[in-house]
Amino acid sequence: MKPTINVTPLIDVLLVLLIIFMVIAPTKPTAFKAKVPAEPTNGSNLPANPNTLIVTVKSDLSLGLNQENDYGTVEDSAKLIKSLQAEFEKRENAGILRTGTNEIEKTVFIKAPKNLLYGNVVKVLDAVKLSGAEPIGLQIDDLREN
Repeated sequence: MKPTINVTPLIDVLLVLLIIFMVIAPTKPTAFKAKVPAEPTNGSNLPANPNTLIVTVKSDLSLGLNQENDYGTVEDSAKLIKSLQAEFEKRENAGILRTGTNEIEKTVFIKAPKNLLYGNVVKVLDAVKLSGAEPIGLQIDDLREN
């Protein structure tokens, strides 16, 4: 008599694994939450928020924060991270809250030229995230090369 492998238990195990993966798959988070800002009713009369932080990426890959320059480069953003962390700590000590919430104001906008490589913007985005900023916005208007 020739020996044969009984595959019935293997098929049962395979079906159980298939069912487990089918149940787990929908619970896995797959979405990136993006908030689209509402259009202002009268944009010309809105006052500028004095707590706005804007990280500027220049065409030479240098970084700036608000109107100041010399915060490192895309490849070495340690100075930018330390500056943002220090600013957030000052805001926490001073109790500066985001409008309408109980959260510390840590909103940061990233502004870069349209011709900049996507990977360079992502490096800056990662550095800003590492500093503790939330939410992070990308400014999409045209930035003239400096």
